[in-house]
Amino acid sequence: MKNSTPKQVALIVALLLSGFTFILVALATYLFAHTSWLAAVFSSLAVGLCSYFVVLLYIRRFILSRIHVIYRTISDFKFGSGNDPVQHLGQSEDLLMKVQRDVTDWARGQASEIENLKKLENYRREFLANVSHELKTPIFNIQGYVMTLLDGGLEDETINRNYLQRAEKSVERMINIIDDLEAISRLESGELSLDKSVFDIAELARDLFESQDLKAAKKRIKLRFREESKRPVRVNADKNLIRQVLTNLIVNSIKYGREDGETEIRFYDMDENLLVEVADNGIGIMKDHLPRLFERFYRVDKGRSREEGGTGLGLAIVKHIIEAHGHTINVRSTEGVGSTFSFTLTKA
Repeated sequence: MKNSTPKQVALIVALLLSGFTFILVALATYLFAHTSWLAAVFSSLAVGLCSYFVVLLYIRRFILSRIHVIYRTISDFKFGSGNDPVQHLGQSEDLLMKVQRDVTDWARGQASEIENLKKLENYRREFLANVSHELKTPIFNIQGYVMTLLDGGLEDETINRNYLQRAEKSVERMINIIDDLEAISRLESGELSLDKSVFDIAELARDLFESQDLKAAKKRIKLRFREESKRPVRVNADKNLIRQVLTNLIVNSIKYGREDGETEIRFYDMDENLLVEVADNGIGIMKDHLPRLFERFYRVDKGRSREEGGTGLGLAIVKHIIEAHGHTINVRSTEGVGSTFSFTLTKA
């Protein structure tokens, strides 16, 4: 009877009571001969019918009273507060089937939510581990330099200045990490208000090319515009934040570019928006890394990025800046061919 419906349960009870009534009446007829066999049959049928409807009514009311609270909870999730859960059950559908279906859907939703919470918890653990690792590295470096100086290196002029300069670099690295974390926090919480203005993004890109020219020259990398992208292009955005975005993308293209390569900036008119692309023909990025490229502290080449002073937060900040402007940033890359970062901005 575990999976029986209320009607089946009522029928079974009615049959049992009818049979029991028939046996009692038949036994009385046999012993006392006061009643006829027809009376036994009619009595058992009457008891059976009455018990069927009584038991069915009782079971339905019993089930409804027990699931009312449960279904109201489910209805609050589905329909919002203030709705009577019973009115959503439907008159033509079996009560238990309806509730079973809704409970199953609700349970699946809860399972999905739990799975998302587990992913967030794993992400939180990974983030804290990354923060701890990123801060431990410069702290241990500083500790090593200080201990060397205290052990006698302080009096040696050939050592003390060198180690103090190294300690200063480690301190700067810690400050950069903390500043970047603070910037991401402000962007995510919406505390950082945009100071939008109309400016020529092509002119801004030219200024940044000039400021990065020495870095590019060391690897003989050409910094150039696509021919049709040299004309003035005016956008409405926060100039300082967009400068930070372009600087990060240009520096990365130089850092991971191949010698004798090139970095190219392109602009494409998209009606109300402007598509900006920063492309290189460098080492490229493996396909497996692309989905996580904009995550905080995610590094494709961990050792190389740390050696060159990266905090692992640059692309995460870039993503948040573009999203704060109401736009998106994407990347397409082929290993050994190069990478292209593209984002949109509102035209002036």
